[in-house]
Amino acid sequence: MYTEILKIIEGGLSKDSSKVYSYAKLLAEKADKDGDSRMAKMILKTIEKKEPAVAVTMDELLTVPVDHESRMSIVDVEMPNKVSSSIVLQPLMHNKISDFISAVKYQNKLIGHGIETSNTLLLYGNPGGGKTTLARYISAQTGLPLVIARFDAIVSSLLGNTGKNIRKIFDFADNKPCILFLDEFDAIAKARDDQHELGELKRVINSLLQNIDNFSSNNILIAATNHPELLDKAIWRRFSHVIEVGMPKENEINELVKDFVGDFQNDFFDDKKRHERLVKLLEGKSPSDIKTIINNAKAQVIIHGKEVLTYDELLFEIFEFNNHGSFTYESMIEFLNDNGISQAAIADKMNVSLRQVRNYLNKQ
Repeated sequence: MYTEILKIIEGGLSKDSSKVYSYAKLLAEKADKDGDSRMAKMILKTIEKKEPAVAVTMDELLTVPVDHESRMSIVDVEMPNKVSSSIVLQPLMHNKISDFISAVKYQNKLIGHGIETSNTLLLYGNPGGGKTTLARYISAQTGLPLVIARFDAIVSSLLGNTGKNIRKIFDFADNKPCILFLDEFDAIAKARDDQHELGELKRVINSLLQNIDNFSSNNILIAATNHPELLDKAIWRRFSHVIEVGMPKENEINELVKDFVGDFQNDFFDDKKRHERLVKLLEGKSPSDIKTIINNAKAQVIIHGKEVLTYDELLFEIFEFNNHGSFTYESMIEFLNDNGISQAAIADKMNVSLRQVRNYLNKQ
C-alpha cells in the first residue's frame, strides 16, 4: 500500500483532489482484500464526503489530453476487459508475463521489504504477434484501465510540441491508477545517433527518458515495438522486464485455431491428418494472421448459407492470404490438390469444370 500512500501525499501537496480520491479508493480496495475491512470502510467513509466533487469516473478518463496544433486526442483509454483474460501463450512467455503481473500486484509488499521495483515492460517482435493483446491481458488481470498513447497525434509538426505532448501523456497517466501503454514505441524512441532523424526528435528522446524515470518509480508502463533495432540504447535500461513476442509454435497454433474457430461446426478437428496439415500450413504466421484467415473462412460459410466450416474453405483462404490475392488458377489448383482437396471440390469452388481441373493436373 506504500505506492498508494505516496500518490495520496503527492495529490495532497499538489492540491489534486482527483488524484487523492483515485488512489485512496484503490488503497481501500487493497485493504479490504488484505482482510482489513475496518480500515477499508474508514477510508471510503472519509472520501465519500468529497466524492461528488472529485470522483474519477469513466467520463473523466475520457477527458483526454489533445495535441495543441491538431486538437487530436493523444491517448485512448480502454477499461479492463475480462474477455481479454483468455490468451494463448508459449509456456516461457506465460511465466514471464505472470512474473510481471505478480511484481505489479505485490509491489507494496516488495517496497515494505526495502526492495526497489520498477513496473516497466518492453515487448518486441514481429507485427501481429500479439503485443497489444498482451497489454490488454495485463490490464484485465490487474483490473487497471489501459491508457494507450497515440503516436499519430503525438508527433507534431510544430517544434517543441512533441515533447510537450509526451509530458501531457505521462501527467495524465500519473494522476490515476492505470497502465500507460506506448505502442509503436520506436516512433519516438529511435536511437539518437540515427543520421536520418532531425535534431528536434533527438531532443524528444531526452524528454522521453526523463518522463520514464519520473513515472516508472511507482507506476506501470508497457511499451511495444516491431523494430527493437531502432531503439536508443538508453531506452533498454529503463525497462525491468523485456520480452520477445515470437511467432506461435505448433501447440500454440493448435490452440489458436480452436479459439478462433469457436463453436463453428467443422470437418477437420476430428480428422487427424487434416488437422495436422492445417497446423503445418499455418506455421510462421502471427496470431493476427491466423485470426484473419479463419474469420474470412467463417464469413464465407455465413454468406453462402452453409453450416460447416470446412478444411477446403480454410485452404482456399490460406492460399489467398499467402499470395495477397494475386495468383493464377493453375497455381491454386496445384496447391489445393497437393493438400488433399478433391478435384470435384476444386472445380466447384473455383467455378470451373472438372475437366479443366483434370487437364491442368495431367499436364503437371
